Amino acid sequence: MQGMNKFTGSIVLMGMMVAMGFLPRPVLAQKMPRKDVVDVLATGEGLSVSNVFQTDMMLQRDKPIHVWGWAEPGEQVTVMFAGKQAVDKAGQNRAWKVSLPGVPASSKPQQMTVKGKKKTLVLDNILVGDIWLLGGQSNMEFELAKVENGSLEIISANFPEIRILTVPYGQGPKLNRGFDRLHEWSDWSGRHFRKGDWDICTPETARELSAIGYVFARRVHKACQIPIGVIDASRGGTTVETWTPLPVLRAMESEPTKVKLATFDQLVEEWDAKADLEKRIVSHRQWIEQQKREGKPIPDDNKQPPGDLRPGPIGNHNFPGHCYAGMISPLAGLSVKGAIFHQGYNNAFDGSTGAEMYRDIFPEMITAWRQAFDNPEMPFGILSLCTDGYPQTREDYCEKMFNAGIEIRAVQYQTFLDLHKAGDQNIGFVSTYDLRRRWYHPQLKLPAGERIARWALATQYGFDRQVQWKPPMLVDMEKNDGTILLKLDTEVSDPQDSTIQGFAIAGADRKFHPAEVAYAEKGKDGRGRMQYDRRQLVLTSRMVPEPVHFRYAWGRNPLANLQATGNKDLPFATQRSDDWRMEEVPLGVLGEEVVLPISRGDRNKIIQALREQDKQRRLKEAEQVIEANNGP
Repeated sequence: MQGMNKFTGSIVLMGMMVAMGFLPRPVLAQKMPRKDVVDVLATGEGLSVSNVFQTDMMLQRDKPIHVWGWAEPGEQVTVMFAGKQAVDKAGQNRAWKVSLPGVPASSKPQQMTVKGKKKTLVLDNILVGDIWLLGGQSNMEFELAKVENGSLEIISANFPEIRILTVPYGQGPKLNRGFDRLHEWSDWSGRHFRKGDWDICTPETARELSAIGYVFARRVHKACQIPIGVIDASRGGTTVETWTPLPVLRAMESEPTKVKLATFDQLVEEWDAKADLEKRIVSHRQWIEQQKREGKPIPDDNKQPPGDLRPGPIGNHNFPGHCYAGMISPLAGLSVKGAIFHQGYNNAFDGSTGAEMYRDIFPEMITAWRQAFDNPEMPFGILSLCTDGYPQTREDYCEKMFNAGIEIRAVQYQTFLDLHKAGDQNIGFVSTYDLRRRWYHPQLKLPAGERIARWALATQYGFDRQVQWKPPMLVDMEKNDGTILLKLDTEVSDPQDSTIQGFAIAGADRKFHPAEVAYAEKGKDGRGRMQYDRRQLVLTSRMVPEPVHFRYAWGRNPLANLQATGNKDLPFATQRSDDWRMEEVPLGVLGEEVVLPISRGDRNKIIQALREQDKQRRLKEAEQVIEANNGP
């Protein structure tokens, strides 16, 4: 599908992805029914603990140990761990919760005892260290067994002090206080996935873990020599609004968020489950008649008409707030070290309106997660949206600037930048756009995990002198005599020591063209040689005589190569100086007033205008080559 290399092909692909969801994590093949098979219910009978508490689990060091579960109403429950104990009495809803004092990291296996009136639960082989939450969609979920060089990691994944938990898919609307331990069926993969169990990191268990999460855990564990736990709460095909509590969304003044909520609310109000069932019964009857007419067999599992009432829109896992309610809420209250988050693909289908909504929601989502884990300063690392599609080139540069995914990526960086500048010392960011493959699941996941691990090691574990994580940052921008001057906070270069690529500039007509990039001149040395300032970049273009704005890495799979100087692997992030909507670039294609969302026909008009820009630039460049060769 992506081989079309056309805008229409991208739209078809997007439709397929929305319909099918994203790739989940496989497990060992098992002969089971084509449905979820529950091993341990989220809420057990009698005395029970939440399934987040198990043998082989990890507890967070140096923070209160909150433990909760269920018992008979009025039953007294005593929890003992590390020589301490706490007592609570189950309420009428059977719920109880205790808090034990924090303990230091320990690789010595310990035991937790939960004692009720008639029953005692014993959890063995518990370690104490740091727990990191993995959030996002399929590119966070993407398992180690499927990435480049994943097999090498798998065969060496013998880390008894790394513990792994994958949260089953869950959703709202009600806040879940627990999750099942089960084998979860996936229509995408046609197999079951074992989820909800704490595991010791071995080659067998690591192969099914998030590749990014595994590399992150391995690096932190080896550097710090303390036990590390990772909880994977990611789900493919999800949006930022589904990971944000619904009450938070409803309280926002964001106009695009209000529109999104109103749209979902209307769909729910209009849903008629009985009418839907009647339509499906009629459709089934017609299918049976057709099979009989054509002499085709009717499988046993298709002989009976449907009889279930479907939930409709409220059953959509991307209904606002649903994944938070189903996958974060069951963990809420657990002491953790921090979170890393990799998401954005499914918010790129709504044009600039979707990017504007993302801009409004993402900071609120981060705040909500921090509140869920009782830590307003919880470390939170952002991995930017990765690549998709064929690489941007000089030939189709402008055409490939028209993609909302780029705006999502820029918003992610801006969110980091806003929080960082506001004094948030625990917000992190790494780019992934240079880890390029044309598939929407680029398999270069190990370097992405390494990058976000550098952020954690530098900011949370005291390795700030040994490793660097912060991307080069723009300090100032000046417009002078047909140029744009960018001042950065560090020296930058292309790692190949060739031409710097990735910047585009535009004038008031909003026609962007790739910029020629040069270092600012500092003056000549004592021998008359020109010296250059590698912290300052001069952007020019013959196609843009009076530039007013710049963009960088403005492609879904961008032509961009700027990094911090040295062997630091720190790309300059996707960003821009303008605030122009993608549907209004270049200026005037759709008239003076653009109504969003635009039609497919209007999209094609913009694409054609951008192609014409590319064509005119190539013609101009060809003329210049001819003139140079035919000169005096």
